[in-house]
Formats: sequence, structure tokens, C-alpha cells
Amino acid sequence: MTFISGEEVAKHNTRQDCWVIIHGKVYDVTNFLPEHPGGVKVILDQAGKDATAVFDPIHPRDIIETHLPPEACLGEVDPATVIQTAKVKTVETEEEKRRHELIKKKPALNEMLNLFDFEAVASQVSTAEAWAYYNSAADDEITHRENHNAFHRIWFRPRVMRDVTHVDMSTKILGHYSSFPLYITATALGKLGHPEGEVVLTRAAYSHKIIQMVPTLASCSMDEIANVCGKGQVLFFQLYANQNKDITRRVIQTAEAKGCKALFITVDAPQLGRREKDMRMKYVNAPPDIQDEKELNRNQGAARAISSFIDSSLNWNDLEWFRSVTSMPIVLKGIQTLEDAVLAVKYGCDGIVLSNHGGRQLDFARSGIEILPEVVEGLKKKGLLNKVEIYVDGGIRRGTDIIKAIALGAKAVGIGRPLLYAMSSYGQAGVERALQLLKDEVAICMRLLGANTLADISPDMVDIKNLATHVYTPKDYLYSGAYERLVPRRSKL
Repeated sequence: MTFISGEEVAKHNTRQDCWVIIHGKVYDVTNFLPEHPGGVKVILDQAGKDATAVFDPIHPRDIIETHLPPEACLGEVDPATVIQTAKVKTVETEEEKRRHELIKKKPALNEMLNLFDFEAVASQVSTAEAWAYYNSAADDEITHRENHNAFHRIWFRPRVMRDVTHVDMSTKILGHYSSFPLYITATALGKLGHPEGEVVLTRAAYSHKIIQMVPTLASCSMDEIANVCGKGQVLFFQLYANQNKDITRRVIQTAEAKGCKALFITVDAPQLGRREKDMRMKYVNAPPDIQDEKELNRNQGAARAISSFIDSSLNWNDLEWFRSVTSMPIVLKGIQTLEDAVLAVKYGCDGIVLSNHGGRQLDFARSGIEILPEVVEGLKKKGLLNKVEIYVDGGIRRGTDIIKAIALGAKAVGIGRPLLYAMSSYGQAGVERALQLLKDEVAICMRLLGANTLADISPDMVDIKNLATHVYTPKDYLYSGAYERLVPRRSKL
């Protein structure tokens, strides 16, 4: 391996000649600059420097091998010659002081009694950047709130005088065991909330014997996640299709080689929604001297910065290509109409996720739980219902929400944000407690409905007459208390 001095690396600090140091290795990223999903500026800020500290929080370690050709690695840096940037004493801001004090004073974990408690704590102890990214949604965030509110328009019809001493909530998702009908859905940038990132969710999933869906935009590498898996643990993989099919193929086949058992292709994000909480937190500093101010787009945010590579041309004909590069079952994540559910079955998909991306894409898109009855009924009429598994995500905060989805025909549900909040607040122990709270609520709900197993939960146990009316929703004080309102920017004049 060639050794390169830090002084030499420092000379290559322009857009036309850009080197960076990552984990002790020197990379020439000049040709990669226009392709970087996060834009040119973030790399140019580190041109000629050691970029490891900036790189690690938002990238998996194997992303370099995925996106850069082998010849981009020029050698190893001689650590004795690395030019150290003058250290500036960091002054803790008042906001940081406040947050650190709140971390010290946060409630004990056993005081967390529901998922809203975790959200409330996370809103106080998370960094501003993490909270803005995790909590943001599209436009006025109507769909984000509706995802949860829709569950309140479904009422139970409990059956009584049944022996419910023993309750079994286990199920199989695409043939794989799950201790209850829930999987951890894909959520990006886990290290914003916890220094270990997604592996925290991996370990918690194993402890509860449920399935984790690994995101394309995970902060941890596929290797790091696979290496902490327990014996027999099942992972699924969520895919954002890259404009470069070679990269997409490599990503899919790496996930399959690491043991992922299903491919969930996100289909509702040909363009990213406007998430204003997130957009307001990013790109506020002055650009470096080599970056022209007029070329700097400040209306970004973490979400836009990491996802500009997504292929907006993705279409139904691409499914044949996906099958040619993987033997994993294919599930489409982001179906929002019966018409597309029918197409998914006709194109041979093994499953569909009724989802609007957590309200982060198209505001005023209907909730997955509202779409579920029409999809189930429509597929049944066409004789297609037994050809596909149906999942729902978005807005699920209670065990009763899970049971409502099962009653209406879902095989399982996905949950994302609440577990990020639990992880951000209390780490792995927080995620495990959040999952246990949901399990306890599911068991209680099943007993009070008169169901011993998930197969006993039937459509006649719920009243959905008001589900699609959008007229009246009961006030949810827990949700309102935890939810942070989107407010307009106030003038300084």
C-alpha cells in the first residue's frame, strides 16, 4: 500500500482536484463530486482534509466500495504527517446546555408507559438536526397526522364469554416467524439519534423475535448489521432504486449475500416531498472559499441531501429486471390505490405495503389503514387476494392500531418513527421496552375482543362505517401533547 503524506493530500483541495482522507485511506473523489447524493458542497468542505468525523455519522463504512472504483483509493495517509486543523475551543450554546440538562433529568425508562412518552422525551433530548429529520413530514403535515387519526375512526365490536386464557399473537411474514404481527420498517440515518445507529434496532429486533427491514440509507453498513444478528435472525432489505443500475444491482446482491430474505422496493418517492422542518435545519453556514455562493442551494435538509440519486424513471417494466438480479421475494412499498395493488399482483409481486411514506411525500395522501379495506375487497372480488401478502405502515402507535389492521386483512404492520424516538432517548433498552409495550397492548386487545389467535380476529370485530368520511376524529390528547406543530418563520423586522 502506498503511503501519502498529509501535506500532499492538503494540496488537492479544489473542485477540479479533490482528495479526502477517510479512515486513514486517501481517496481521489474528483470524478465522484457531481454524483454525490449529498451534493458537491459537503465534500468540498473536506477537500484535502480528514473527512472521517463528517463521514461516519451519516454513511455506512462500505458505501465507498459501493460507489467508488478501486482505483479511487490512492493509498494510506502517513498519520505522522497529517496536517492538524487548528483546534478551536467549542463553546456550548444555550440550546446545547438546555438539551444536556434535559438528558440528565429525563424520566426513568420504567416510567415510559406508551409510545407517545418516548416521542415526548425524544423531542427534548435529541439534537435539533435529528429531531428535524425524524419528525418532519410533507408540506402542512396533514397526512402525517391523518395516518394516526384514521385509526380513531375504527371502532371495535368485542365478543365475550370466550376462554382467552391463552393468547398467541405469533405469525409468519413471507414465511418467516415473527412473535407478533409487526416488523421494524426502514428508517434512514439511525446515527443521528444514537451513535451506534441501526444495529441498535437489529439487536432489539432479535430480542423480541421480530423482523427488521434494513434501509438503503442506513448509517450502518450491511456488514455491521449482519454481524450483530443473532442465530436465525431474519432481515428484509428496503431499496431506493439508483439511477445507475449497476449500483442498484450491487446493492441488492450484497443484501442478499448478507442474508436478507426479501426485497422491499420503495415506489412512492420518484421525487422527495418538501419536509420543511428538516429543510430549515440545513446548509446555514457560509460556503468555503472554493464554493461559489450563487451555486449553493440552501433549501435542502438531510432528506434531500442524501437522496438525490433516486431513480425517478422507476416503472412497472423494471420488475422484470429486478427479478433477473435477485431470488428474494419482491414487495412494493408505497402502494396507495386498489388499481396499483392489482397491478402489483399481476406483475408477480409477493407483497405490498399500503403506505404514504409516513406522510413525508404527498400531503393529503390517504392513510394506509383507510386504503386497506378497499384493497382487500377489490383483490378478493378479482380472485387475487390469496396471491399477495398485504402490510400497512404509518401512524401506528398502539396495540389496538395493530389489531385493527389485522382485522381488516393486513398480514402485519410496519413501525418506524416511534422506535427511532425510543432509540434516541434510551438506546436498545428503550426500543425493547417500546416493543414490549406494544406486545402487552396487543395481548390485552385480543383478550378483550375475544380472540385467542390472530386467525380469530375477523372483519366483523370492527366497525369502519366512518373510516373514509374524514368528517370527525376524536381528540387524541396524547398525540397532540407529543406532536410538535409546524409553525411559519417569523419576521425579524
